[in-house]
Amino acid sequence: MTESTPEQAPADGYAAALAELQKILDALEAPDVDVDALASHVDRAAELLRFCRERLVAAETQVTEIVAGLEDLTTGGEAPGESGDR
Repeated sequence: MTESTPEQAPADGYAAALAELQKILDALEAPDVDVDALASHVDRAAELLRFCRERLVAAETQVTEIVAGLEDLTTGGEAPGESGDR
């Protein structure tokens, strides 16, 4: 039964993970849910949620670094403790 074998995190990224999560949710909400596959669906959903969380944290870190770089541009790019007096 291939459906019960957890797959690796999607190579296509966050959007693919969300789409797969939606498919799992739809399967779990179906009136004829396959009880035998229930545990594997929940396990896969947990993997996908971890993957998405990691992607979100990485994106947040990257955006924070970009914004900090932009702030450096607007303040003259001086590091703390540096002065423009030379």
